[in-house]
Amino acid sequence: MTIDPLNALPAPSPYPLTSRYHGVPVALHTEPDGRQVPYLRRRLLPSTEGLTPLAEHTVSAGDRPDLLAYRYLGSADQWWRIADANPVLDPRELTATPGRRITIALPGAVPGAGPGVGNG
Repeated sequence: MTIDPLNALPAPSPYPLTSRYHGVPVALHTEPDGRQVPYLRRRLLPSTEGLTPLAEHTVSAGDRPDLLAYRYLGSADQWWRIADANPVLDPRELTATPGRRITIALPGAVPGAGPGVGNG
């Protein structure tokens, strides 16, 4: 039995690897007229167990999730990784309370320096 290598590839995602929606399955809703409308299935907050802590940050007045993502992760677009690591649905919760300590983590399965590293 031969395996076609192209069939072994995962279906392409409409979102880049850096998107919080990468890998979220696309489903189809069929309208009464038979027209099919694609939509993304619900994205659940991931478990924090597979994340590698990079730093712990103490929130100061004026902090924003996008600015913290740029500072620690190099891209403001990655704010959702900080939200996932803490875990919150509303990213404004992360920086609403000065003095709150939040975890900055690398994406799951990325090796890092380990727990207790850094302090912002």
